[in-house]
This record gives sequence, C-alpha cells and structure tokens, in this order.
Amino acid sequence: MDFATLDHDREARQGHPEIVYGPGKSPAQAAKIAREIFRRSRRVLVTRVTLPQARAIRKAVPGAKHDAIARTVCAIPRGARGREGILIVSAGTSDQATAREALETCRFLGERPDLMTDVGVAGIHRLLARVDRLRKARVVIAVAGMEGALASVVGGLVRAPVIGLPTSVGYGTGAGGLAALLAMLNSCAANVCCVNIDDGVGAAIVASAIQGPMR
Repeated sequence: MDFATLDHDREARQGHPEIVYGPGKSPAQAAKIAREIFRRSRRVLVTRVTLPQARAIRKAVPGAKHDAIARTVCAIPRGARGREGILIVSAGTSDQATAREALETCRFLGERPDLMTDVGVAGIHRLLARVDRLRKARVVIAVAGMEGALASVVGGLVRAPVIGLPTSVGYGTGAGGLAALLAMLNSCAANVCCVNIDDGVGAAIVASAIQGPMR
C-alpha cells in the first residue's frame, strides 16, 4: 500500500496478527488495512476508531463488530469460544472504555475473559464480596484511575499475576493517569506489574502471554 506497510509476519513471530491503531487514518485507509489483514489471517482488530472508521471497516470486513464503548472493531472466526483464565476488574464506570478495550483485545487473542465492573476501593465491600471469583483467575487485569489503589488491593488478595492498567480518569492532581501509574509501579504487592496509561491493548497482550501459547 502507498500509505502503509503491513506486518504479515507478526502472527508467526508473536502468535497474533498486527493490531491496527485507528487514529491518524482516514476511514478508507483503516478499512483497506483491516480488509487486507483479515484476508490473510481471518481475524482483525482496529482500536480507537471513530464512527466513520467503524462504518467503513464493517463494510469491508465480513462479520466485523463495533464496540462503541471500547472504540474497537473486531472480527474473529465464528464459533470461537476462547480460553478461560483472565479476569478484568475495573474500579469505576468511568474506567469502562479502557476495561472494554482490554476485553475486546483478549477476545481477539483467543481468550474468553471475565469482567468485573465498578468494584473500586471507595466501596471496598464490593470487591471483598467477590474474592472467591478473584481467586479463580489465572491472571487479573486491574483497571483504575484516580489514585490507582485497586491494583495493590487485588494483588494482596490473590496469588495470580496482577497487571495494573492505569486510566486517565481523575481530577487535576491525577495528572491524566500519572498518579495511578506511579501508584501501580510502587505497589507493595509483589505480584503487581503495570502497563501504560489507558493501554488496554498492552494489558491484554501481556495477560494472554502469561496464559501461555494456545494449544
């Protein structure tokens, strides 16, 4: 293509096709890229899409579905059930865009993630009432803005790896997610690591990698 060079070897190297980042691309460009990736691999994920991009991609890719909250368009093989083991836990309703981006990316990667929403530490009883569900997970993605405390609390309750996913949700001194990022980096729970602010894609890829290769 005169505007893009697609990485068709990505799946052989990393186990999944290239994931397309929507911003900066016209609807026609996004659709053409998505169509070509889908033609080669029978699956495609485009993130951070606008509505015009989503409409163009859905016309170009059979069976593609738009998640308006996650801002993704995804097409995967029909009937794919996915592998269990990943739990995505989000602190508040305001974090749902990032949480759902992680959810859709997990599905694209062949996982069947579970989602637990609105269980932030401001009402910690909501989280503590679901500890049994937390402890069944093999990997947890903890999604939180504000001070990002959810990742540390979850880390202290489970033996599984916890991937902190800071969001840009919060007031002025949250600094667009920097406070949550630093809190997760400095967690005293030793099983907590973290990815970049609002990086639902990165969190999902790491969680899937922890699960191991698909059999």
